[in-house]
Amino acid sequence: MKPSNVKPLNLSVVGHTNVGKTSLMRTLMRDVTFGQVAAASATTRQIEGARLLAAGSAVVELFDTPGLEDAGALIEQIETQASERHAGPERIGAFLASKDAAGRFEQEARVLAQMLESDAALYVIDAREPVLGKYQDELSILSLCARPILPVLNFVANRHSRVDDWREALSRVGLHAVAEFDTVIFSLEAEARLWRRLATLIDTYAPTLDQLVADRESQAKWQRSSGQAMIAEMLVDAAAARRTAERGDETALENANRSLRESITRREQRFVEQLLELYRFADADYQRHDGYSHLGLPIERGGWATDLFDSATLAFIGKRAGGGLAAGAAAGAAVDVATGGLSLGAGTVIGALAAGGVTGAWQLRRDIGDRVRGRIGVMADDAALTSLAARAFALLDALGQRGHAAQDPIEIARKLPQPWPARGLPGPLLKARLDPRISTLNRGNDADAESRHSFADELYKVLTDSAS
Repeated sequence: MKPSNVKPLNLSVVGHTNVGKTSLMRTLMRDVTFGQVAAASATTRQIEGARLLAAGSAVVELFDTPGLEDAGALIEQIETQASERHAGPERIGAFLASKDAAGRFEQEARVLAQMLESDAALYVIDAREPVLGKYQDELSILSLCARPILPVLNFVANRHSRVDDWREALSRVGLHAVAEFDTVIFSLEAEARLWRRLATLIDTYAPTLDQLVADRESQAKWQRSSGQAMIAEMLVDAAAARRTAERGDETALENANRSLRESITRREQRFVEQLLELYRFADADYQRHDGYSHLGLPIERGGWATDLFDSATLAFIGKRAGGGLAAGAAAGAAVDVATGGLSLGAGTVIGALAAGGVTGAWQLRRDIGDRVRGRIGVMADDAALTSLAARAFALLDALGQRGHAAQDPIEIARKLPQPWPARGLPGPLLKARLDPRISTLNRGNDADAESRHSFADELYKVLTDSAS
């Protein structure tokens, strides 16, 4: 659906200095680089514009304006002008033509000139601040421009916000349509309410704003789905990763552990960078203060299995092979290999699995050969993969709720929810474990991309089904 207006909605973002106007711009634009956000007052000195797109077309033109600083004195100045009391835009025009507009009130003049060129305005209020007369003076000045004004209460998620006080004060001056928003803790629903409340004030643009809301909702779903697909790809890569070492050589085993740990950590870092880019955040949005150089996601608590024939994988193989007998025989094969020998029963089981087309049977034969030659494999165990998945989903959730004006880096909670039911790893990860050819952490660009994507697609379906 295309908007009914060819011309985009021209929207000024106005308010007192240092109330979060640029912060609102950043969050509405999904752009952490726009303007300058700082605790100091009067950070924005010039008009800065940007466009919001829906379905590839510009639907809203936003204009970030300097902060109003001396509205009370400006009202007194305008009151001295000999003009019709109710001719608001004309009075503002007369002020803009005066020498004071280029002098004492230069900053206010920029705001008012932009207001006259706009279709409507968002008046940003820091809801943590008490209701003071200076804000009422600002609203009086802005109302002379005869443009619809929607007050936006910013930082409403802060425990010190005074939302009720502000709503009452705004209703006293006839402003009953108010939007509650937070540029730090983002809510897609709150953003949609902001646009829909604005549409009630300027109904000719209602179809345009409805399209913007629909586009933003669609984009959020796409980002979430894309993030889940990235998680699945990373987990498959990590599950199939492995290293080998001489059995009994503790130094070689430790080196294998370290190599695997570092490779998965780098893979996790690459995932973090990709996810930040997907949500249009910068690397600094996920840096920790504890000295970790890899964006705060070290693998430090997850264990590392040195027995490829762990119980979960054997149970999975037994199920695929057709029953408890095969599972028990496979478990026996693991015991035989662990002692350095290869029984007739073990060989029979592996041969049967291979003949039956069970995923990874060829790899089991290879691993048994390594064991006989005195080598053991090292791979990430269930706890490590579960921890990896939990951190990834925690980051995905955090980015979906983060405003683009947030200044503090994301911190992932230490106690993370289970990414899947406690019964164990999803089947696609168990299959991936049996196929090291698919992992880029083993073979780089020579890894089997087609099979890896196939496993990742299966895992994506499992992850999304369990989340729904």
